[in-house]
Amino acid sequence: MHLSIRDTYLENEVLSADPVRLVQMLYRGAIANVQAARAHLASGDIRARANAVNKTCDILAELALSLDHQKGGDISRQLAELYAYMLRRLNHGHTTQTDAPFAECESLLTDLLDAWQHCGSPSVPQPQPAATAMY
Repeated sequence: MHLSIRDTYLENEVLSADPVRLVQMLYRGAIANVQAARAHLASGDIRARANAVNKTCDILAELALSLDHQKGGDISRQLAELYAYMLRRLNHGHTTQTDAPFAECESLLTDLLDAWQHCGSPSVPQPQPAATAMY
């Protein structure tokens, strides 16, 4: 399978990233996909919106599976509950074709990314999520 330059770059970034950076990348991907879902909702593209919502749900599921409940304690439990809440909100927004649940999830994910950016190396600038989905 031939990878594009962007795909090769992303693969190398993932393979060389530390765990904190991987979590940040997942949040960026989730935000980008929620933004895409919102844009597709506005344009009426149901299939593209469904794909963006599904990708966001996949990322949230991956984040939930990566939680270490033994070491993470209460924080891990609260994150798991927040991820489950966002999954429900995304599905609600998709099925009711309303933007508010998507906007709420985008805001929550942005807040989480902001918190995780304080966990990483402050000397490395972090790119902002784009409206195009990268997951």
